[in-house]
Amino acid sequence: MELTKYGHACVRLEKDGKVLVIDPGSFTRDPVLDGADAVLITHEHFDHVDVAKLRDSSPGLEVFTCEGVAAQLSEVPAKVQVVRDGDAFETAGFRVRVFGERHAPNHPDMEIVQNVGFLVDDEVFYPGDALTVPSAEVPTLLVPTGGPWLRLAEMVNYLRTVRPARAYSTHDALYSDIGLALVDGWLKMEADKQGADIRRLAVGESVTLQSR
Repeated sequence: MELTKYGHACVRLEKDGKVLVIDPGSFTRDPVLDGADAVLITHEHFDHVDVAKLRDSSPGLEVFTCEGVAAQLSEVPAKVQVVRDGDAFETAGFRVRVFGERHAPNHPDMEIVQNVGFLVDDEVFYPGDALTVPSAEVPTLLVPTGGPWLRLAEMVNYLRTVRPARAYSTHDALYSDIGLALVDGWLKMEADKQGADIRRLAVGESVTLQSR
């Protein structure tokens, strides 16, 4: 399985000629849905779901997401299916398990929206905008490293709780080059401490994972 980092909070997984995209939001300017067979969306914030992108997608596309997002996709030609914490399903040859229910607390005047995390092929866990610890082993964690809802200590503690063999930065488009250099330093410190592959992938960079 090949994992490719796209802008901000979007990743693309490819296996056996099939393509699964997670959180194609408005900060992702690449044609990330080209050739996609299925899409997973964690929550309704615009940096994670771009309705216009999905409106132009293929009718054969399958979309799995929470109820809050599904309500916004009535004009999307794709097949939209609602999933919740504890669900499991298969799409485009990928096995997916769902963990989590709510977005991390953000601004005190903002509603806490639904947020579901996805464990793909028992290999890659994408929590969305939450620090959900799934009741399963996580070989590869897509770890949020920036955002108004996240503190550095929380991110580090999340890595130390989940203890993945590999972790790659997500949710990092709000940083300047100086900020990204800080992220790289923080992740290297934790990689050295845990003896794990913990780092930031550049936009467009890919890694190959052994799905199970």
